[in-house]
Amino acid sequence: MRRSVTSLVLVLAVAVRVFGQEATPTSTTQKRGWLGRIFHPFSSTSIPQYKDPKLRGLALDLLVAPQTAKLSESRQLDIKLTLTNQSKRTITLDFPSNQRIEIYLMNTAETVLTKWSDNHAITEKPGTVLINPQEHIEYNETITTRDLTPNKVFIAEVFFPQYPELRIRQKFLTVGGSRAPSRDVKYGAGGALFYHRARDCSIHHALL
Repeated sequence: MRRSVTSLVLVLAVAVRVFGQEATPTSTTQKRGWLGRIFHPFSSTSIPQYKDPKLRGLALDLLVAPQTAKLSESRQLDIKLTLTNQSKRTITLDFPSNQRIEIYLMNTAETVLTKWSDNHAITEKPGTVLINPQEHIEYNETITTRDLTPNKVFIAEVFFPQYPELRIRQKFLTVGGSRAPSRDVKYGAGGALFYHRARDCSIHHALL
């Protein structure tokens, strides 16, 4: 009986140690909770150790939809990039133009097939973005799939040209048959939503 109790105590001690190790975040990567993994199973959040000190504390999250793109039906991919300030200070980002982000679609050899900026008007209009602690900026854009082929894995990479260290990528799959190419369309380079955390849980947004 005493031996059984001793064995049970040892098993519980090992289990506590294992779960404790899993709950400890690393110095470079923020682990998402189980709820976040359920609602955003393909997104990824990380906090790299940036060389530029003004970027420290910024976390990127990328969501590409659909994750399996049927090319005969999907002419565009939805790209959602979230930039969160997880530090305790306000972070200021300066931009020389109205472009904030760039999106690349690449094959597995990392050859760039499609550039988001090729179909968007970029103007030399300097701007500044302020991100307060625990607030985030969300960019929702689309990019054409006309240069993709079916039944292959591709990479969507999103980054800030003014701050190359702010970069994140995600793989996705294409299926389905070929289709006629769509016309190029010119869009504006804006469209970012600036979110504030308010006590009344309302969301305030402004076009950047």
